Amino acid sequence: MDADPTMFEPQGARKKSLSRPQRLWRLVASVFDVRAWLHLVKIVNYYNYSHVQPMRKIRIGNDFRVSPDVNFSNELNITIGDRVSIGSRCFLWAGPDKGLILIGDDVLFGPEVVVTAANYRFNDGAPVTKQLMEEGDVVIGDDVWIGARAIILPGVTIGDGAIIGAGALVRSDVPPFAIAVGVPARVVGQREIASA
Repeated sequence: MDADPTMFEPQGARKKSLSRPQRLWRLVASVFDVRAWLHLVKIVNYYNYSHVQPMRKIRIGNDFRVSPDVNFSNELNITIGDRVSIGSRCFLWAGPDKGLILIGDDVLFGPEVVVTAANYRFNDGAPVTKQLMEEGDVVIGDDVWIGARAIILPGVTIGDGAIIGAGALVRSDVPPFAIAVGVPARVVGQREIASA
């Protein structure tokens, strides 16, 4: 019995390519689409209340560097020291009542770091967004490096000189000069400071 030659052909679909006039028409139609301009207004409003307005109210030290897409919440409960650098798409969410975020001097945040001083409860009923929040101060010491996509939970203190690895979930205190990685974060080493 001979094999059917079509049974070895790859199966699937191909993406349809638009012609140059079709691409031009799509561009013109999008420029005159009112929905796109209304969405732009929403984006500007979001940027204003999540970044521009909060930056005026946060207590910030000297030589502060922040990416324009960092998101702040409950900004009156945030204090940032000198020479701090906060990477792209980070979220600093202080508690709505008393949960503080206190950041020391010479701290470096990688991109997409989340620091929160409040968490929703989950056993008080439904919906979860209507439940009370548990708050706890987050204290980040001097000369701390927090790697990309790390998450720092309420009530955590990170000691001076510590390093938090990329993607770590920090839910308990980290001692000074410790290197903490993983989910949940655990200390795997000690930072050695070379003498000058």
